[in-house]
Amino acid sequence: MTIWNKISIGIIAVLSLSCEGLQKERVDLIIHNATIYTVNETFDKEEAMAIQDGRILAIGPEHKIMNKYQSEEVINAKKQFVYPGFIDGHCHFLGYGLILQKVNLVGTTSWKQCLDKTTQFATSHPLGWIQGWGWDQNDWDANEYPTNKELNTLFPDRPVMLRRIDGHGAIVNKKALELAGIQVNTKVVGGNIVVVDGELTGVLVDNAVELVLKVIPKPSNETKTLALLEAQKNCFAVGLTTVSEAGIDKSEIELIQQLHRDSLLQMNVYAMVSDKPENVDYFLNKGPILEPKLTVRSIKVYADGALGSRGAAMIDAYSDDAHNHGMMLTPIDHMKELAVKSNAAGFQMNTHCVGDSANRLLLEIYGEVLQGVNDKRWRIEHAQVVQPADMSFYRTYTIIPSVQPTHATSDMYWVEERLGSERIKSAYAYKELLKQNKIIALGTDFPIEGISPLATFYSAVFRVDAASLPEGGFHPENALTAEEALKGMTIWNAMANFEENQKGSLEVGKKANITLLNMDLLTVRAKDFSKMEVVTTIVDGEIVYRK
Repeated sequence: MTIWNKISIGIIAVLSLSCEGLQKERVDLIIHNATIYTVNETFDKEEAMAIQDGRILAIGPEHKIMNKYQSEEVINAKKQFVYPGFIDGHCHFLGYGLILQKVNLVGTTSWKQCLDKTTQFATSHPLGWIQGWGWDQNDWDANEYPTNKELNTLFPDRPVMLRRIDGHGAIVNKKALELAGIQVNTKVVGGNIVVVDGELTGVLVDNAVELVLKVIPKPSNETKTLALLEAQKNCFAVGLTTVSEAGIDKSEIELIQQLHRDSLLQMNVYAMVSDKPENVDYFLNKGPILEPKLTVRSIKVYADGALGSRGAAMIDAYSDDAHNHGMMLTPIDHMKELAVKSNAAGFQMNTHCVGDSANRLLLEIYGEVLQGVNDKRWRIEHAQVVQPADMSFYRTYTIIPSVQPTHATSDMYWVEERLGSERIKSAYAYKELLKQNKIIALGTDFPIEGISPLATFYSAVFRVDAASLPEGGFHPENALTAEEALKGMTIWNAMANFEENQKGSLEVGKKANITLLNMDLLTVRAKDFSKMEVVTTIVDGEIVYRK
């Protein structure tokens, strides 16, 4: 062998060793050239991450990730901003999907506009019940409930039910009243059938709405499946990766479970069980469901109604309705009994409380069972009006407030008239609620509000509407900081769902649920917020939305 052959072999050997040393580990996905808000305990920022088998394998500086890993799927974020996948802390995921199949009355400015939209819908949907959703008399020039006189004329032989934006009120025509067996002298506990001059007006409030819902044919599983898939598509487009479904039945939970197993539904779902005997008995005996995409370990209860329909239970009467204190929707003894049973079974109790009377009562009921500091993570859903003297209950019994910031900016135009100048000071008091246990869960309550978590952030931080009004914000003393709002949409929602070891922050080993935005949530100004867009949504390592 010549000297040149020996040299050549040596060079090849060195090159082989060098290439072997440079061999990179293959992964499913790499995100790099990004500003990554990890939302970990120290709120670190990073530049790149590697994802394998649906989980975060590594996260760190650009050179560290790019030198060690390679992938056929690479997202060059181009200096855009990466966050833990957004979680909606309280919504109605299936309900939103079903509403997409009904008359859309959101944003209507008059009863006439509602009638026009309903007539148009009826023409293209000629059979069966006509159902609509989304009207709010507080947005009309005349802020009074309508009557069903025009509905009766337009639809004498076809039943119609048009529900208020909060779901706690509805107007139905004569045909629907007849099918439900509702008469002038019909009584309902926890509800109101509005009668004027001895005549039914068609307006139903709170539990009275259920009388009509009972006679409407239930949607088929096929209809519900289509609704869930349509809802999922829209939610992915706004950056949601987990939804907290605030009250569904056993059969609906089983449908979601099957769709997950069939790989048709990719959305992560934290499902609260509706407070019905057949649901509660089954799940409290069966125990929690803890599956990769589905968590079931809580019961959803309705204590009272809503402020918009004056159904929220108030200690003192409404300022604009001197003899009305609202109403409780569920018997107190039942809620006390359910609290004991839920605690024994290891289930959360998550109760809808809007008015200060409902909040006080449920905080007391919770306290009797929880007995002090704990890790049961029981929740008050909405917590809209809480007396200052009752705030400490949250701290004393480690109760999580689960609130919807867009309610504040939707209600602010009329709510002071309803509550008065003193009670308004402790309404939508997110900062004060956060101070109690250093945690607050943020959601939208969609479809009552829009589905976008960016709107949640905007309302929580800036407390203004799309026109940046009112100047300085609606009771700005209760605004959250940008960091607090981000945590409220990510890690604190995960904690409220017992899922903080799986999601809510971008850390090694956690599920790769990721939302990528074109702007920085932590520094954006209110006037620039309308330019904010979701660029990419990733669920369990899979890209489910790209702009």
